[in-house]
Amino acid sequence: MQGALRPLTFDGPEGPLEGLWKEASGRGAGSAVFAHPHSLHGGTLHNKVVYRAARALSQAGYGTLRFNFRGVGISAGRFDEGRGEVGDFRAAMAEAERRGGLPQVAGGFSFGSAVALRAIAGDARVAAYVGAGLPLATESARFLPRPEVPALFVVGERDVFGPPEALRRFVGEAGRIVEIGGADHFFEGRLDELEEAIAGFLAELPAAVASP
Repeated sequence: MQGALRPLTFDGPEGPLEGLWKEASGRGAGSAVFAHPHSLHGGTLHNKVVYRAARALSQAGYGTLRFNFRGVGISAGRFDEGRGEVGDFRAAMAEAERRGGLPQVAGGFSFGSAVALRAIAGDARVAAYVGAGLPLATESARFLPRPEVPALFVVGERDVFGPPEALRRFVGEAGRIVEIGGADHFFEGRLDELEEAIAGFLAELPAAVASP
């Protein structure tokens, strides 16, 4: 059964933020937040990668919030080069927790994946992280912390914004990497494989989270 989809606004640091809340399919496992790519390059909550990730999260039992960062759609505020967007993401985490409870999975695509990594640092509510296309070759990914929770990084073999070699150096032992052969940064023509990778990771989470 597909979870219901509801448009909403919620309070952000600079005013209302626009979002879509998707109820969990089946028994609830907690909540999730998944963020969109760069606000100045067409990134919105309707991005195909964000949609596919949100669907995988919902089908795994997480009530899932995807939202527009400040200055995108009807979200208040102006682009802040990733600084203020961390506050936007944390506001989304609070809204998702209110609606879907804990534990929480957090993540994003491209710019959104970098913002998510900064936002979840040291946050005990977060049980896992999912990042797609982490843009390590761009300014968006300067001085990123490594995740301290079970983490999945999905990367395209031909991603020029976050090459697999750079991702392997960054992640080390701090997470699992799934490299999708032939895929570019946007996973064009490989969205099914992206969604399957996320679903497989989420299916293993109960054991991973319970481990010391």
